[in-house]
Amino acid sequence: MRIIQPAMPAHGQDMGGCGRMAIALAAAFITVVSLVACDGFRLLDTKPLDRAGMSYDSIKDMKALHISQPEIEEIAKVREAGLSDVDCVSILRMFHQRNEPFTAGDAIAGLYESGVSEGSVLGLVSMDQVGLGVGDLQAIHLAGLPDELVIDIARDRAAGKSTLSGAALGTMKNLRMDNATLLELVRRGTPEQDGPRIIARRRSGVKDAEILRHFPSTLN
Repeated sequence: MRIIQPAMPAHGQDMGGCGRMAIALAAAFITVVSLVACDGFRLLDTKPLDRAGMSYDSIKDMKALHISQPEIEEIAKVREAGLSDVDCVSILRMFHQRNEPFTAGDAIAGLYESGVSEGSVLGLVSMDQVGLGVGDLQAIHLAGLPDELVIDIARDRAAGKSTLSGAALGTMKNLRMDNATLLELVRRGTPEQDGPRIIARRRSGVKDAEILRHFPSTLN
């Protein structure tokens, strides 16, 4: 009786199959590595930061914070306005610590260009007060009121308190109320609803000291 042996693949065919498998695995490995590399070292266009005057080391710091392409454009606005590299990195870090993308380039640039100091700008960013209400804070500064008052207003608003509006404070300033009086009203927690009453009293000739007596410290 003849014994039938099972068919075995030719040596060359076996090596060809292994070779094709090895190539496929290598290609898959390269693809995975490439995807990981792209995620960790994204190809970003940092020319806006270069043009704004940011140093190479600071741009590296930005990349380490996983800056996105839209954020590069926003940070460039802040740098072009005159804030330092260190401040720009700090601002991006504060936004990312709140898990927020940085979108406040115009707002921060506007604050700084209007004369608000770098320290005050950073303080407003740390309190998350460069969003919708930033125009009112800028108006307070443009009315000739000090950064100290702007920061106090922002702090109260960050705590959810009602405050005198920028328009009301600007009107009081135009009615020649002293900065010290306005700062005291803010520190007393004077709410927005008292603004028209204070303005009316001032227009009727009431002095600063009397206004302070009529509007004592308020918890709101």
